[in-house]
Amino acid sequence: MRSNAFDEKTIHKLKAYVYALFDPLEDRPFYIGKGRGNRVFQHVEGAILEDKESNKYEKIRDIRARTQNNRVKHTVIRHGMSDEVAFEVESALIDLANRTGANLTNEVTGHNSIENGMMSTDDILRKYNAQPLNELLHSVVIININKKYKLVRDEALKVNTKYFGKDLIYESVKQAWVIGKRRDTVEYVLAEYKGIIVEVYEVIEINNNGKLEKWYSVPGYKNRWGFHGRRAIDRVRVNYINKSISHHKKRGAANPVKYSL
Repeated sequence: MRSNAFDEKTIHKLKAYVYALFDPLEDRPFYIGKGRGNRVFQHVEGAILEDKESNKYEKIRDIRARTQNNRVKHTVIRHGMSDEVAFEVESALIDLANRTGANLTNEVTGHNSIENGMMSTDDILRKYNAQPLNELLHSVVIININKKYKLVRDEALKVNTKYFGKDLIYESVKQAWVIGKRRDTVEYVLAEYKGIIVEVYEVIEINNNGKLEKWYSVPGYKNRWGFHGRRAIDRVRVNYINKSISHHKKRGAANPVKYSL
């Protein structure tokens, strides 16, 4: 029997669950989520009833437009969980699906990915046996994103489409910082979270309306700057990623920007 709603008995037994939406013609999900009650069905209802554009809604509308029998396939992956456990399961599945080319239409990355997200075994070993970062082989600036990452993540979790498919670490570190003219000599930006270097970005030059720039003055701020960047290549990244600068941090230091150790 096909249904677009669970009865009350089923809802009570389901508790929090993680689900996926499938295109019936493809053997891979296009959306992964968590919820309670009839959350799994609400995306199709939204695509039908709401005058809103999103990658998810466009996919659902495309599926429904093919033929009457081509309906979105709803699959519950795990159920009977607390909300906290469901968040972790959802996050793990999103990380895995994105890494294996599922092309999800989710507008945010997985919950808590920066701390416990998908990593190589080498990255895991480095993280939990973090070696001190004592040598800088390039011209770098280290930027602490403890506060900024939480703000960006919380905004993303509100399903704000400006963060669709974005690297939330980069969104957290790219702006807006009080940083002097030494910025012009910086080759790489190291994103630091809770004392650990969590990502490395190469500062790149782009053409912005006929003007070549690496750093830009952030609109709406006085004397705050942002940079254009991309994730560094592995042979640069391996020198810094998952290394600790905790031993260099001064208690009570307020400035999140450090040019050197």
